[in-house]
Amino acid sequence: MYITDKWEGKEYFKIEKFRYLEFFVGNAKQVVHFYRSAFGFEPYAYCGPETGIYTHVSYVLRNKKIFFIFTSPLNSKHIASDWIKKHGDGVRDIAFSVKDVDNCFKSAMERGAFKNEEPNVHSDKNGKYSCASIKTYGDVIHSFIDDSEYKGIWAPNYQKLNLPDIKYYDTSLVLVDHVVGNVEWDKMDYWREYYEKVFGFSTFVRFDEGDISTQYSALKSIVLRSKNWKIKLPINEPAQGLKKSQIEEYLQFNEGAGVQHIAILTDDIINSISALRKNGVEFLDIPITYYNDLKDRVGFIDEDINKLRELNILVDRDESGYLLQIFTKPMQDRPTLFLEIIQRKGSQGFGQGNFQALFESIEKAQDERGNL
Repeated sequence: MYITDKWEGKEYFKIEKFRYLEFFVGNAKQVVHFYRSAFGFEPYAYCGPETGIYTHVSYVLRNKKIFFIFTSPLNSKHIASDWIKKHGDGVRDIAFSVKDVDNCFKSAMERGAFKNEEPNVHSDKNGKYSCASIKTYGDVIHSFIDDSEYKGIWAPNYQKLNLPDIKYYDTSLVLVDHVVGNVEWDKMDYWREYYEKVFGFSTFVRFDEGDISTQYSALKSIVLRSKNWKIKLPINEPAQGLKKSQIEEYLQFNEGAGVQHIAILTDDIINSISALRKNGVEFLDIPITYYNDLKDRVGFIDEDINKLRELNILVDRDESGYLLQIFTKPMQDRPTLFLEIIQRKGSQGFGQGNFQALFESIEKAQDERGNL
């Protein structure tokens, strides 16, 4: 295991934050209703035939500083059609806010980035919207977005999304904390080098199979970050075990590498999980024995351990503080993408002390699917 707070990268260009995550989905209208009612997202913007776009529809939802876009193709020629056929519903684009799209794209390409879309400036009466994109693992891309000169709703060809009010419990979600990718056997370090070379990101966490394993399976993981800590990108690969690992199951059902989960930050995880459960969100079941020696393992925490046990919330501590986290079941029928809800109280870690309990829960779900 390797963990460091030291910045060991080189900031070739500034990335401010996650701008949005775009999902390709089979039926955006239905998915939008789910994320509104279950996770408390609010309607924000829309493009489609009503706005002059006839190839696809895109719904933008917002929850505090989190923006999700759900895109569905309107014909078989749109890229999302083949993407969904192969992967099912999932994350297509992890987009970053930047100040100079041309410079970011040019800088990335000079150091070996894989081109997806060259810089474009889209304009209307509300100003200019600049974007470009490069490829990463699987069929996932990273877009560079500069909308600082755009004063309209989201982007050109979008309009305000007006939907009927629905009832849900406030989930207290704040922003995207990190986005995790699963890659094929022996590809983790290949993509680590890609991010270090292209973005100048620094690797600050590394786990091998001895750190992340159970009786049956194992995996390897690294975490890359931007200089300002706003972008954190863990990458996992399978490791040898007695049975099929969760990463192997993901790769099988996703038909290749892709985004495994999105971690969303909350400032009150007890309120968040209480609300999410009332809204119908399903979470992994944690072994009840996990809480027997929790005080001995993590020391003093502000939260009531009985409440954490009731809600199945995990706790982990490092030298900087502690964190609380919980993981949903898959968001779709394929056992691929899921969400993590996390609250940080000083810790910048990823809950390595919880790996054993977490992976036993995942393996239990795998076994129920006949995939362990």
